[in-house]
Amino acid sequence: MGKAILIILDGLGVGDAPDADAYGDLGSNTLGNMSKKVGGIHVPTLASLGLGNIAQIENVPPSKNPKALFGRLEEISEGKDSTTGHWELMGVVTQKAFPTYPDGFPEELIEEFTAKTGYGVLGNKAASGTDIINELGDEHLATGKLIVYTSADSVFQIAAHEDVIDHHELYRVCEITREFLKPPHHISRVIARPFKGNSNAYERTPYRHDYSIDPPGELILSNLQKHGVKVSSIGKIYDLYNGQGIDETHTSHNNAEGMAQLEKLYSQPAENDELILLNLVDFDMLWGHRNDPVGMKNGLEEFDRWLGKFLPQMQAGDLLMMTADHGNDPTMPGSDHSREHVPIIAYQAGVTDKDDSDPGHSNLGIRKGFMDVGASFMDYFNCNTHTKGVSFLLKT
Repeated sequence: MGKAILIILDGLGVGDAPDADAYGDLGSNTLGNMSKKVGGIHVPTLASLGLGNIAQIENVPPSKNPKALFGRLEEISEGKDSTTGHWELMGVVTQKAFPTYPDGFPEELIEEFTAKTGYGVLGNKAASGTDIINELGDEHLATGKLIVYTSADSVFQIAAHEDVIDHHELYRVCEITREFLKPPHHISRVIARPFKGNSNAYERTPYRHDYSIDPPGELILSNLQKHGVKVSSIGKIYDLYNGQGIDETHTSHNNAEGMAQLEKLYSQPAENDELILLNLVDFDMLWGHRNDPVGMKNGLEEFDRWLGKFLPQMQAGDLLMMTADHGNDPTMPGSDHSREHVPIIAYQAGVTDKDDSDPGHSNLGIRKGFMDVGASFMDYFNCNTHTKGVSFLLKT
């Protein structure tokens, strides 16, 4: 039985998209700018697969004999949030961007929130999550009101100290909120943001939970299931698809847990063909949003060391793809996602890593639309049903 893996390197873009200016992101280049800022990065495994052939990345030269297919993906959906990117990877294009609220949510939404949840509101503005809990944490503890905030993305975030309400009650509040957010306020995600600690030292707990809207069309994942492919997810991917097209999900709070969980799942015998999806959230959550290029460098180098040990474990013919859902340049003003091309690397053990590979044969160029990733999985598992996107896999 064949196994395939998709790893989302959350937020690791490789240069501004043609329409970046419309999003205020001209000049964004997550991997390029980050690597220059920190004086270069050391990622020999990714370099051997062709990462340096995709973009100019400090200290990551192009490979003469890349072991993988490599290229760029150009998003065609409107928007630059996680939901939009993940949906497009699996064949659902967002025609109209989800609503955003740079000046906070309208009063009628806040009134409805209070009426339906029973909680008052603090904040109601666009803010960094770590900043706003430090700003309003004391008042939240004193009043019991919940901290509600957004960002440049389409998110309705609700933060609460675990001594005020536990994360289970916070989840219930988020579920109520998800239910009443209808068009025109069809916000992409409601996010539970529990935190703990004392004044001036608050910190978020690992019990974040995302509540997304249902995809408006059939995902390639659901199509794979119809052809007998088991789909497993690790991390927040299950939430972004609202569970659609996924047979089982496994919790992961950070990159290290995600990589460990992937090793465990991959090593288990499979009764059927299987696709494993992993989102490595730290690149976006910890380092992109917090403008931390050094943290991003260290995290990428840690991932590269892990990858160097994982690739030799792969069985001949099994497929690993790596990409991103958007950019999040830690060197640019602000702390939000950026409209960028994202990398695509496709490694098939014993196929793309042959010694006679050459850069020209391996270069996928710029692919219009993220959905070529999903189409390639359909191709890999020999699913002949027509779907959006064009497979880029080598035929052997």
